[in-house]
Amino acid sequence: MIISVCMTTFNGQKYIKEQLESILCQLSPYDEVIVSDDDSTDNTIDVIKECKDSRIKIISGPRLGVVKNFEYAIQHASGDVIFLADQDDVWLSNKVEVSLKHLQDNILVVSDCMVTNSELDIMLTSFFNSHGSRPGLWQNLIENHYMGCCIAFNRELLSTALPFPNSIPMHDWWIGVVAECCGTVKFVDEKLILYRRHDSNVSETSNDSKNTFVTKLKWRLIIIKELSMRFLNKNGAI
Repeated sequence: MIISVCMTTFNGQKYIKEQLESILCQLSPYDEVIVSDDDSTDNTIDVIKECKDSRIKIISGPRLGVVKNFEYAIQHASGDVIFLADQDDVWLSNKVEVSLKHLQDNILVVSDCMVTNSELDIMLTSFFNSHGSRPGLWQNLIENHYMGCCIAFNRELLSTALPFPNSIPMHDWWIGVVAECCGTVKFVDEKLILYRRHDSNVSETSNDSKNTFVTKLKWRLIIIKELSMRFLNKNGAI
């Protein structure tokens, strides 16, 4: 079995070395880390190359934002199991082991995490407890709890999840709800990463959303529409 870790980067020189080190020590010599860089203007690429690890494969991203960048990284993955990773977190030493155990019986797992500040001081001991995270399609249409940096899934999910619809708000939300429709999903209570929050974070998952009610409603209607179209097409209904 081959593991692919899919990471996107943009001006991540400050934290990426620590993140890569926490990932690589858990992988076998046959696994891979796909890094899709979206035209960083700092020394991100140089820092990655300094790791001198043949398992790291750097590709030039599409420069179309984080959703398309993750899609691009996933499209280049060859593994049987795919982990998503942000450029600035830290994986705890049992992340791969625990995730693989639960993926034996589930198409996707999402683990709990500890939320930290930029210096890795813990601000929240459990993302799940503070946000009421749990599986369920309608639950996660109402409020997305599929945080990408905590997700791992079996390759079979890609036959339905790819390509990403152009209109979806976030890649992790889409992958999570597709998995809910394809098989069993497991929310793992163990904390498997340190989820670092700082001024340059792309995701607002661990913060209160600043989007208007109209925007939130629009996103949910888009997800429902795209899910319906995807499964109607897959089943040959249209």
